[in-house]
Amino acid sequence: MLAVQGLVPWMRAELEQIFRQKSSLMGGARLEDCRSLGGGCSQSAWQLQFSDGRVLFAKQGTEAMLEAERLGLQALNAAADPRDLMVPKPLALLRAEASQALLVLPWLDQTGGDQEALGRGLAKLHRHSMQRGPGRYGWSSDGYIGLGPQPGGWRDSWGEAYVQLRLCPQLRLAKAWGLELPSKAWLEVLTQVLEEHSPAPSLVHGDLWGGNAAVLADGRGALIDPASWWADREVDLAMTHLFGGFSQGFYSAYEQEWPLAFGASDRIEVYNLYHLLNHANLFGGGYRQQCRQSIRLLKQRFD
Repeated sequence: MLAVQGLVPWMRAELEQIFRQKSSLMGGARLEDCRSLGGGCSQSAWQLQFSDGRVLFAKQGTEAMLEAERLGLQALNAAADPRDLMVPKPLALLRAEASQALLVLPWLDQTGGDQEALGRGLAKLHRHSMQRGPGRYGWSSDGYIGLGPQPGGWRDSWGEAYVQLRLCPQLRLAKAWGLELPSKAWLEVLTQVLEEHSPAPSLVHGDLWGGNAAVLADGRGALIDPASWWADREVDLAMTHLFGGFSQGFYSAYEQEWPLAFGASDRIEVYNLYHLLNHANLFGGGYRQQCRQSIRLLKQRFD
């Protein structure tokens, strides 16, 4: 009997029906248990246990959000070196009633510990993807950064990509809660500053705070819940500084594998403004004041 305590009503019937049809997932085994893992503000998650000993992970959310996550995971998985970095390859996106869906992934046995493989693996992912990338910045479809919108589209200029595709959509949302928006002239200056930096586009995770990275039992790093796009690799490193959770070993291993460009530390504030704006637009509170402070500091630097 399938243990489905805590599942929304559609999921019991959906799991029993869909997993019977997905022979590649079932592999002749039975789905014996489904343990609730809670979830974030928009999703719920479960550990699925099969009679042959396999364990999978499933998360419920809107089909649009999970499809965006699926695309990001697929791209990151293809670019990662599995000797250092595990990015779970999506096994299935199971559509359910209304706009809901279930994303099924391999189970990751997370333990914590040394983050050197995580840092080294991220650097390899950035470099490998840069060598085989599209040569421009952006993403092919609209996505999400947490619960916030992350527009798709492409730009040939890094400055235009970051300002037009990331900062400006969040600034327009921030106008609703009273943020004094930077002038068009200032945004043009910022665009030019980033264009002079002109990094090669790498595939980035896009939402790299401590909760979206892990160390596995075998010592490898792991990445989950991406908001991927083709961007300056420094955007990932910048976000690791925003909320903490990354060791000096992580940064040392990254730099040893692929050193950052000159001036990277000066761009941290620029790149983290995007995430501060997104958090302020979603959650309000102290993030709004942090946005005001960040914009004030950046205006002093670039006016």
